Amino acid sequence: MKKKIIYRCSQCGNESIRWMGRCSECGSWNSFDEVLIDHKKSDNKKQNRKVEGISPIKLSTIDVDNGQRIVTSIDEFNRVLGGGIIKDSVTILTARPGAGKSTLLLEIAKDIAQKGFKVLYASGEESETQIKNRANRILDEIPKDIWILSDISMDNVLQTIDTIDADLVIIDSIQTFKLDEFNSRAGSPIQTIECANALVDMAKNKNRPRAVIMVGHMTKANEMAGLRTLEHLVDTVIYLEGESDEELRTLMATKNRFGPTGEIGLFAMEEKGMVPIDNPSEFFLTSRKQNEIVPGSALSVIKEGSRLIIVEIESLVSHSFTPYPARIGDCLRKDQLSTLISILEQRGKISLYDKNVVIKTTGGLRLSEQSVNLAIIMSIVSSVRDKGIPSDVVFIADVGLTGELKRVPSIEARIKELDRMGYRKVYTYKDGIKPNMKWEGIEVIGLKTLQEVINHVFS
Repeated sequence: MKKKIIYRCSQCGNESIRWMGRCSECGSWNSFDEVLIDHKKSDNKKQNRKVEGISPIKLSTIDVDNGQRIVTSIDEFNRVLGGGIIKDSVTILTARPGAGKSTLLLEIAKDIAQKGFKVLYASGEESETQIKNRANRILDEIPKDIWILSDISMDNVLQTIDTIDADLVIIDSIQTFKLDEFNSRAGSPIQTIECANALVDMAKNKNRPRAVIMVGHMTKANEMAGLRTLEHLVDTVIYLEGESDEELRTLMATKNRFGPTGEIGLFAMEEKGMVPIDNPSEFFLTSRKQNEIVPGSALSVIKEGSRLIIVEIESLVSHSFTPYPARIGDCLRKDQLSTLISILEQRGKISLYDKNVVIKTTGGLRLSEQSVNLAIIMSIVSSVRDKGIPSDVVFIADVGLTGELKRVPSIEARIKELDRMGYRKVYTYKDGIKPNMKWEGIEVIGLKTLQEVINHVFS
């Protein structure tokens, strides 16, 4: 047996045949550790030896257990995962500090434990007392089948899982744990990946499958910290978005081996924890009296996954006393707002060169679909002219640089939802609706250009 010494960076895993003071990959100083590698001599006889392992199975003969999901009582969480937690799955949840990761996981732990499953909540960041204080604040009762382990040793976590025979394991967070067989510190790429590998092996055990939910740190660039390998390793990647000083929290899966991606779950962060938003359209609309019209407000419909949400867009246009007017829109990208303002100036013949324009959505929902562009422009026009748009009028269309209205996906489904909810009129692109489509109580107005919409609405 031949032994060889190499040097490996504890920060990024880069390997070198000689020690270096500074890593050429990540730039870290004094991060190389000595690693001993065993190389076995090649043996032609061994190469011909039969290897015992798992035999292949025909895909058509594999049985699928329809009861392999643990369906929680939190419908918004089930929606994101595709129907519930798979019993042998590994999920990673990431968010900014203070977004509510630990709060949501405690609520999930309580719900799962009340259904008769055993839950282990392992934390490398908080003590048992801190976790208990949070539980007393947000949970109305604490089930008996929740175990808490405050330790950074992954070896101890794995042993505890077997001891209590846990069905669901929550790791908060994966970057704080370490395995004794590796010399690098907790949080290094090697420790993070190896700890995750150990959890995956444990979860995928055919004799005793278990579900694992890991918390992952988020960087300043709003990306998951660490190597991309971690995202490839797990089955589901979930992002929890929301500022600590805002009420709205959005849960979204960017990777899901057991269901569709793009589905979102909506929560409101309240004093008693994360509360699911059962009726999003009511949450994202301002409650006003009947026939009350306010300048600067326009409605549209967005599609998040399979869900249709009616959203209110508000605009404020004011005179600028500086050479460079402000363009503020926390709910959409700044270049998108600038583009829409340019279209309105050139194609809608409305001057905004000396005006400040501020855009926001009721409830703080971010706008990523192009279907809201017409509504954004019409809310600006309403604010400029100081004329309100009736609260039962909706705008669904993209607007091109030529000022022409553009097609958006699922237009029939959006109009059907508006018709069901009692809206009276919708403006969209001409020829976008099939001639044989009939609506009971809503008037569909198809126009070709932005100027036609402005003239029709404010005539």
